[in-house]
Amino acid sequence: MKSTLSTEEYIEQLTAKGFVFREDSLGFIEFGKHYTASSDYLVNVAIEITLKAQKQFDGSFFVSLLEMLKAEKIETKHAAFQLVKDKNIM
Repeated sequence: MKSTLSTEEYIEQLTAKGFVFREDSLGFIEFGKHYTASSDYLVNVAIEITLKAQKQFDGSFFVSLLEMLKAEKIETKHAAFQLVKDKNIM
């Protein structure tokens, strides 16, 4: 089932858990979301994968990942994780 959290709510949740998002990180998230015309759900999945793969937020990795998810027409978290596994990203 898809999460209904907005990206802002998801970032607030992660911040409460101790993740730190600098201003430039938030800018990359906003840019990536609009540049790829992605849903909050897909943006949240891309943030999660970015944090797991990079151990911190990497803006350029995030935007590239989001572009790849959109190009591959990924719509679920499971499919996104399978794609990054198949491509040896994580």
